[in-house]
Amino acid sequence: MKAFFVGLIFLILTFILAGLGLLLYPLMSVLGFLLCFVLMFVFVIFGIWLLGKLIILVWEALRPKREEKQKDKV
Repeated sequence: MKAFFVGLIFLILTFILAGLGLLLYPLMSVLGFLLCFVLMFVFVIFGIWLLGKLIILVWEALRPKREEKQKDKV
């Protein structure tokens, strides 16, 4: 129970100091780095998805041409 209250007091003091702006700069820098990595991850996933979508689009565009050529031969 004593450890709980010590942890609670520490969190309250941290929130008070962050509210005063003393801990705002380190928080913003960490959030900036985190946001940078999250955005890079999202853009990489989006790029892979877009590449796959493009490949499927080209594949579907070329596929009916092959079937038409085979029908013309028969």
